[in-house]
Formats: sequence, structure tokens, C-alpha cells
Amino acid sequence: MRAIIGSIEASWRRYKTLSEQSFEQLEDSQLGLEPPGGGNSIAVNAVHIAGNLKSRFTDFRTDDGEKPWRDRDSEFLPRPNLSRDEMLQLWNEGWNALFATLAALADADLHRTVTIRGEQLPVYEALHQLMTHTSYHAGQIVYAAKAVRGSAWRCLSIPLGKSQDYYRKPGA
Repeated sequence: MRAIIGSIEASWRRYKTLSEQSFEQLEDSQLGLEPPGGGNSIAVNAVHIAGNLKSRFTDFRTDDGEKPWRDRDSEFLPRPNLSRDEMLQLWNEGWNALFATLAALADADLHRTVTIRGEQLPVYEALHQLMTHTSYHAGQIVYAAKAVRGSAWRCLSIPLGKSQDYYRKPGA
């Protein structure tokens, strides 16, 4: 059974979907905008998530998760001119590395050890740390996209004031 790995993967897929639903609500020119109040743009967060996932999950079981080819600091440079296609290419490279690694893992692998930044961690702990990191930045993407869209934002979950309608739906 891959119950635990499947559960972890399902959570990661939810963060990916929330981020992508946020991207879809924006014009290309809005992806690189600094959100109101400052902070990382959607493009910066997307590039950082992609770089983190690609680094961590390339040769996950055999190499340190912080690869020498990764330039983490450059992931945080402003990206006002990064095209949607370029952003999505990087984005998908990171997610593909993650999902390929998860597909190859079995629940029995969870107690094995991996290395991230020189630190030895059980696989289960590394996965949870990395998922938490991804969720943090996915939340920033959603928040920034909502700020940019303002009143035109389409809610990605249950809209405010609509909880009762949601719970009355058959099968909900």
C-alpha cells in the first residue's frame, strides 16, 4: 500500500492546484508585480517553489537536497518580465521532479534517511518539512493574486458568507 505517500502527494497536488488557479486569474503582466504592501511577486514565489522542488527531489534518495547547481538567491530576484510560459516551464520542472520521486517511493521508504543541506532526516520528516515549505509559498501566491485581483478575485474555496450553502449541497 502507498497510503501515506498517496496522502502526502494529494496535499501537494492541492497546493499546486491552488497556485495554478491563482495564476489563471491574472494577466501575464501581473505575475511579476510586487503585491500591495511589499513581498515576493507570484512569479518569484513560483520560481522559488520550482527551484526548491527540483533541487530537493532530483536524486532525492542519493544526493543532498541542496544541489550545487541551484542558485537559491537568484530565485528571489524581481521578475517583472518573466513570461507566463517561462514561469510555467520552471514551475513544471520542479513539480515533475517531486511527483516522479513520490511515484518511486513506497511507505517502507519513509523511515529511510535522506540528506538536506548536510542534515540527515528520515524521509517522512523531509517530506513533511518540504510540503510545509511549499504550502507556505503557495499561500503567498494565493494571497498576492487575491490582492492584485481585488474585487474581481474568484474564491478558490468556500466564498465568505456561503458556508451554509456549501453544507446544504447533496454529497457535500
